[in-house]
Amino acid sequence: MATTIIEPFRIKSVEPLRFTTKAQRAGILEQAFYNPFLIHADDVLIDLLTDSGTSAMSSRQWAAIMEGDESYAGSRSFYRFEAAVKKITGMKNIIPTHQGRASEKILFTITGGKGKYFLSNTLFDTTRANIEFSGAEGIDLLTEAGRQPATIAPFKGNIDLVVLEKTIKEKGAAQIAMCIITITNNSGGGQPVSMENIREASRICKKHGIAFFIDACRFAENCYFIKQREEGYATKTMEAIASEVFSYADGCTMSAKKDAFANIGGFLALNDDALTQECRNLLVITEGFPTYGGLAGRDLEAIAVGLEEIMDEHYLKYRIRSMEYIGEKLEAAGVPFVKPVGGHAVYLDAKAFLPHIPLHQYPGLTLSNALYIEGGIRSVEIGSLMFGKYAADGSLIPAQMELVRLAVPRRVYTQSHIDYVAEIIIDVFKKRQELKGYEIVYEAPLLRHFTAKLKPVA
Repeated sequence: MATTIIEPFRIKSVEPLRFTTKAQRAGILEQAFYNPFLIHADDVLIDLLTDSGTSAMSSRQWAAIMEGDESYAGSRSFYRFEAAVKKITGMKNIIPTHQGRASEKILFTITGGKGKYFLSNTLFDTTRANIEFSGAEGIDLLTEAGRQPATIAPFKGNIDLVVLEKTIKEKGAAQIAMCIITITNNSGGGQPVSMENIREASRICKKHGIAFFIDACRFAENCYFIKQREEGYATKTMEAIASEVFSYADGCTMSAKKDAFANIGGFLALNDDALTQECRNLLVITEGFPTYGGLAGRDLEAIAVGLEEIMDEHYLKYRIRSMEYIGEKLEAAGVPFVKPVGGHAVYLDAKAFLPHIPLHQYPGLTLSNALYIEGGIRSVEIGSLMFGKYAADGSLIPAQMELVRLAVPRRVYTQSHIDYVAEIIIDVFKKRQELKGYEIVYEAPLLRHFTAKLKPVA
């Protein structure tokens, strides 16, 4: 019996890549103020900046796009989309939005505000920004194992249940807007959250009268990890596991640009009718009519098909194995990374990779830029540039971890592309002592990593 896991798809259309020299890339990076977000996509060879909106859609999705009903109100495409979301989540009310952060903006504007707290396993950048924009505060309560990159544990994305109880008592249940669990835990290394952890976090929240939500961007990958790693789920279907996950929640947000293979789109799903009405009222002002929510009918069709395709276990087996494949190559070369590998990305441990670079000189960005110069690979820093804060004296309060995420778009790159990525990472690791850090010359007040300008440390 063959043991090789192959791509569960055939390639029908291709897109050429543009090759550049190392000297050209050094100049390109300088022109981009040493921020990978400011590099033109045409100047990137392998783009692992994000898996959001960068997937290859299937022939079924492209066909569905041609069925898109662009009616302003009551589009049949909305009802297909609504049915697909309800089938997976079981939620009562479905609100389409143009992407996940739009769902967050609407939800947190209504439930947040000064003096409120949002508790989470780990909030990602846009989630935290929308919480803080409302005047509230986001608090990460990641389990201890999740804060140790080299520690191997099956569910390092879990929320710390003991600390959750403690934080509720300290802050007061009335001041906590909600608890939101991110699956998989993106900022925490793409690590999964166990069903037991979701169930217990939900129970604690219900006991204190606190709303419990799921950030469902990568719910299917998380469900596959549950099937593989958690006792009692090996014989359950993806649909059954997902149904149980969502049954513990009062609502969820999702960027359909991840586990629905779509290039744009998202949704907010809720069971509370009164909260739904408030959200829809704000949606009409900021996104559009409730049956399109900032999306074209063709986008709604593509998402509906994508939500069906993501539940295919053959695909999920291939997807998770692809990440493990990179990890095995890096492990053999002694490269430090978050273990075990996550569901959508490999996260390099920049602090261990570049111990000679102090945190205020951003080792994660340094590593990310080195990968671009060496091999044209674009990645993203998830560390003190993205999440660092300033103390009263102006000194840096560093992030929990200093990581570089290499997020692999779905159904886009082949094994030879991944072999090349691993080769470049290992090559940079061998030259790591030559690298120097960076300092910021411009930053925005929120989500500074998107537009920050930097320069090399003299």
